[in-house]
Amino acid sequence: MKAIVLHEYGPASKLKYDDFEDPKPAAGEVLVRVCATSINPADWMVRSGTVKDILPVEFPHILGCDLAGTVVEAGEGVTSFEPGDRVMAVALRTYAELCTVKATDLVKIPDGLEMTTAAALPLVNVTGDLMIRLGAKVQPGQTVLITGALGSVGRSAVFAASQIGARVIAGVRGKRLDAARQLPGVSEAIAIDDDAEIDKLGPLDCVADTVGGKFADKLLAKVKEGGAFGCFPKQNPQDAALYPTVHINTIFGQVDPATRAALILRYAEAVRDGKLTIPIDRIMPLADAAEAQVIAEKGGIAKIVLTA
Repeated sequence: MKAIVLHEYGPASKLKYDDFEDPKPAAGEVLVRVCATSINPADWMVRSGTVKDILPVEFPHILGCDLAGTVVEAGEGVTSFEPGDRVMAVALRTYAELCTVKATDLVKIPDGLEMTTAAALPLVNVTGDLMIRLGAKVQPGQTVLITGALGSVGRSAVFAASQIGARVIAGVRGKRLDAARQLPGVSEAIAIDDDAEIDKLGPLDCVADTVGGKFADKLLAKVKEGGAFGCFPKQNPQDAALYPTVHINTIFGQVDPATRAALILRYAEAVRDGKLTIPIDRIMPLADAAEAQVIAEKGGIAKIVLTA
């Protein structure tokens, strides 16, 4: 098969489109022909070595977390999938024409959902949901501020919080306020790059921070005693010690396979039904993964999908 292979940590130029041995499904696994995958920040963080202390890899390594494709072969003991099934998952080594996935991690793509759309969803949907439920620990009736609300994880988080019954404040840059106000489930939008706007914020029950950086400490100061602040690894607020009564919860894939699969299916159905939109910036061939990562690293609020 063809795959995007990484032989050492470094810039996107280290990604090579090359031949790689076809994987074979072990017992309990499914061999999937990858139709599409998508780029996530985790991909370039792994590639560069930024997170090698928590996500080390062995070389040669194939990147990729999102999967949309068709079943080629079911391994021993697998009865829930058969050849030809359209499937999606959070998986490993998806920058390739073929990959193996545990059957417990797979879900069937809902009828009516395009393969390229399905490829953009799994990781960001699950991450956004976990950010709300485990990070910010949002409860019905609470007020939660979600940074990066127009991004893929942010949109998923807004959907999750609104489904719980929370009041959602979208935190975005000032130039994107109008777009943020139009998001379903958003009650209010503020410019988090405007200190005066942050100063005017009342006490928040919780914050779901999908952005990190300089905004984190400013928003942490707005969380009430006993509140929660959800964030990603290596993005914890630097001033955390000043607010010992705020629960800071780092999100790092804390979910069992059955729960993750159920979340993937629920969000895929929401996208299919028009209740949630995850924008796609462009669709590029797998062979151009290095170029696609360079584009993605420059920032943006829409996904880049790679077709195998």
